[in-house]
Amino acid sequence: MNANKKTAPGLGWIMIGSLFFLLQFPLAVLAQEKLTNNQDQSWVSINSTIRFSNKWGMMADAHMRRNNFFADPSFYFLRFGLNYWVKENIIATVGLGEMWVAPTKDSWHHFAKEKRIYQQVQMNTKVGKVNMLQRIRNEQRWQEKVANDEFTGSYKFTDRVRYLLSFTIPVVKDPHYPSLVVSDELAIQFGKEVVYNTFDQNRVFLGIKQPVCKYLSFDLGYMLVSQEKATSYQYDKNKTFRWFFYYTPDFRKKKK
Repeated sequence: MNANKKTAPGLGWIMIGSLFFLLQFPLAVLAQEKLTNNQDQSWVSINSTIRFSNKWGMMADAHMRRNNFFADPSFYFLRFGLNYWVKENIIATVGLGEMWVAPTKDSWHHFAKEKRIYQQVQMNTKVGKVNMLQRIRNEQRWQEKVANDEFTGSYKFTDRVRYLLSFTIPVVKDPHYPSLVVSDELAIQFGKEVVYNTFDQNRVFLGIKQPVCKYLSFDLGYMLVSQEKATSYQYDKNKTFRWFFYYTPDFRKKKK
């Protein structure tokens, strides 16, 4: 999306300070860890933001994440949403998502479903030549319970809040060349069955963003996902190869 050229004085320093805080928070949590499950993962996706008018559009995402690089399944995820442009650089979205989560035991075969309703606001601004993206997302999640490789017919409900702060930093003047991307996303959750892991996970990403054509680009890089499990003493640390594509067509009628 197009970003405003001007931003409030000192906003850049506030956002940089926020990013520093987010980076420190998961480190403090992980310092208390007792049992860590280290995994190598790959995560690929196509993320679309489609605009139909000055105010209305839609989004649609498809994700695949696999363990042991690409050897074993982790999850598959589809998400759809209705977009409303509050301003040229601010988008409000409501939508639905569904995830299929692979079993954690080798002898099991049933994928657990996770159904979501979500609301989010995304804002793009500029700090000098740096593009800054902020997104806050609220998700209501119904996670299917599986016991002994059998569906129980019951679900765990949680409400999860996620805050993303991302910087795209041009390395050279020519926009056809890659830019540097640094981002951090913190997720916390609430619910009757959330006892020990209000902190859900943190995702730190470092990579490049490369335009392909007018409406298509991708980012490619390394993401470290630190996630606390419901037991309070188990953690997942996922070292992830990430390759996300972004498709952003604009179907607004052009004025003659």
